Amino acid sequence: MSSSKPKIILVVGLGNPGEEYEKTRHNAGRNAVIKWQKKEGLRQFSENSKQRSLITEGRIGGTKVITALPETFMNKSGVAVAALVKYYKIKPDAIVVVHDDADLPLGTLKIVFNRGSGGHKGVKSVMRALKTEAFVRIRIGIGKNMKWHERDLNKLVIAKFTPLHQTQLNKALKKTIEALTVVVREGYERAMNEYNT
Repeated sequence: MSSSKPKIILVVGLGNPGEEYEKTRHNAGRNAVIKWQKKEGLRQFSENSKQRSLITEGRIGGTKVITALPETFMNKSGVAVAALVKYYKIKPDAIVVVHDDADLPLGTLKIVFNRGSGGHKGVKSVMRALKTEAFVRIRIGIGKNMKWHERDLNKLVIAKFTPLHQTQLNKALKKTIEALTVVVREGYERAMNEYNT
């Protein structure tokens, strides 16, 4: 994406569909992409059953952008992403996946390319479906609390934020929205230099 900018980019916000999951930690990526779609003035999302996603299309700085929210549950995210890639004929290095990350402190973000899943089941599903790790990811820190044991990680990711934690998350979402625009307009390497501090 950085050397020769693709003509079409796919932005995917990982999360779980349904009202009961809207404000959970696992939906940080999905929520960030919804906020970004609104800020960029892209059309409302509409359901596409074949691609198992809510989708909107638009142009940002001369680049065609497909923005998608998989309607599969998190662990099956790859099913939706594979369908989108096949339909739009998108190469993996023109995909940006935005997702929560329990290994990063709450309120932080990190942009990576061609890196392992770190145990994130949604990302792992996408990697299995695409048969590669060579795509861009924006990881949003949801803050693994050291009091939580590893076996309780499933509880952590579907837990809702306290008001204080929500304030910290909002800072990360704001930075994610800015970073996503830089990735689309100027490439992921520029965004890494600016936001991976």
